[in-house]
Amino acid sequence: MERNLTSWYSPALHKEMPIAVYGNYGFALLLIPTAAADYLEYERFQLMDSLAPFIDGGKVKVFSINSINTESWMNNQMNPADKAIRHQQFNDYVFNEVVPFIRNNTSWETPIITSGASFGALHSANLFFKRPDLINGCIAMSGVYDLTEYTKGYFDDNVYFNSPIHYLPNLTDHNILEQIRRSGHIHLLTGSGDHEDPDANRRFAGVLYSKNIWYELDIWGREWRHDWPTWRAMLPHYLGTRF
Repeated sequence: MERNLTSWYSPALHKEMPIAVYGNYGFALLLIPTAAADYLEYERFQLMDSLAPFIDGGKVKVFSINSINTESWMNNQMNPADKAIRHQQFNDYVFNEVVPFIRNNTSWETPIITSGASFGALHSANLFFKRPDLINGCIAMSGVYDLTEYTKGYFDDNVYFNSPIHYLPNLTDHNILEQIRRSGHIHLLTGSGDHEDPDANRRFAGVLYSKNIWYELDIWGREWRHDWPTWRAMLPHYLGTRF
């Protein structure tokens, strides 16, 4: 499995941002890390090893980026309004810098699917629902889709517009809704074991249903905890059976 590392100075984030690229062919899978982790987290926890057959076989080309959660919602010394602004800057970085990088390293027709676990699931879903013109779907694992789970009571427009369970019920733009509906790849996956929240996934699935958006909700059993063995099983299963 080939891995290449690169980085550039991000105008959106005002800092150097690295990215790891695995493979050469296939649709683009954009991985967003969990919690306070970095762009090599999925490699360290052997998830990339579990994806190796799909990468080496040319089904998927993986792009793994850094989070900046420690500079936003996980920074307890930061003003909440500034955290929300930083979150939006992360979105701008993905839309205006990462997506063109992926296009230039694949093609302008190559589908981009976001994926992540835990906090990365919220990011991956939010990025897709905000810009379905740029991103073609998501595989969200063990997530919650309510950003207020991380904001410690703070709420403003930047929180609202980055919290899918808040903004999607009020989304009326026909063009955006039709782009979302055409995806065919909205996968909400969760276990039912320790520290998982299947009810959060059911609630979010209900929002999608109410907007006539196709989705797949897959709730695994109580033996599947909020941990790496679950995600190492989920993601390859979905790459192998849904793509």
